[in-house]
Amino acid sequence: MDAMDRRGFNRRVLLGGAAAATSLSVALETVAAPEAVSAAARARTAPAGGEVKHVKLYAEKLADGQMGYGLEKGKASIPGPLIELNEGDTLHIEFENTMDVTASLHVHGLDYETSSDGTKLNRSEVEPGGTRTYTWRTHAPGTRPDGTWRPGSAGYWHYHDHAVGTAHGTGGIRKGLYGPVVVRRKGDVLPDKTVTIVFNDLRINNKPAHTGPDFDATVGDRVEFVVITHGEYYHTFHMHGHRWADNRTGTLTGPDDPSQVIDNKIVGPADSFGFQVIAGEGVGAGAWMYHCHVQSHSDMGMAGLFLVRKTDGTIPGYEPHKPHTAADPGTAGTADGTTAGTTDGAGPTGTSHHH
Repeated sequence: MDAMDRRGFNRRVLLGGAAAATSLSVALETVAAPEAVSAAARARTAPAGGEVKHVKLYAEKLADGQMGYGLEKGKASIPGPLIELNEGDTLHIEFENTMDVTASLHVHGLDYETSSDGTKLNRSEVEPGGTRTYTWRTHAPGTRPDGTWRPGSAGYWHYHDHAVGTAHGTGGIRKGLYGPVVVRRKGDVLPDKTVTIVFNDLRINNKPAHTGPDFDATVGDRVEFVVITHGEYYHTFHMHGHRWADNRTGTLTGPDDPSQVIDNKIVGPADSFGFQVIAGEGVGAGAWMYHCHVQSHSDMGMAGLFLVRKTDGTIPGYEPHKPHTAADPGTAGTADGTTAGTTDGAGPTGTSHHH
């Protein structure tokens, strides 16, 4: 699985450049050598927000006819890069449209002015070759002047195009212009690794049917899943061997937390949710399936694997499956009947804290 180091991405957002990120990376690696990281240190928590961050984001056409967002030219992926913020942060995104069609950037769950809406309605799209700065803000929970409670921005959200194909970005979303946003509250437990799963019509992360994507972890890792749905269909997201709390974070706050513990969730277009699990907790290493539990959807290829390895890197009893061929009756296409394409060198978006 392709992985993006979460620390490197956060530095890029904070410092506004890869060079600055590299220099800070060296300093942190010196302090936090692998042998110095204790088990207790793994339960890290999110800091308070309030920072102003900057990032450059590109929209690009991929060689297979799909489209993606990326932090560097020539490195767009499907899904786009994970954007992480803490409540109170402000993010300025310099968005460059390298394509020959009008595109945009629209976010769910965050605060923004109409000039950052990313829609043709508000004239905030970007013409081919153009650039535009979108500003997203987040806020902590608190009491309104009228005494009512205002919830904070924390949650599992997402961004997507709102201009390609139609005024609602239908063409851009179908081709892969989408990505995850996580806003954390101070004190939220941070994961070791984050992966993104997008149910887009009858494909996952725009990959061909029956090809995953698969995600790797080691027993004991705290793994965060961000699940997003796009397209024309409703689905149910199910994961084998693991459970989570049906609340904002996917974790229980204590023995009296009334949140329901689930392993299956109904999702529809533009829904997003997330959760954390301890890989293999109570069940051990193995190839654990995740899939849409609408039976016809899973039969047509909406399934992948959560590959949980032992500390020696092995997965007991696991043998990689042979891929389906185009002639297989279960092979699914896109919603308009065309054959699903592959992503141009872009695997599933994932971030890792491992040193």
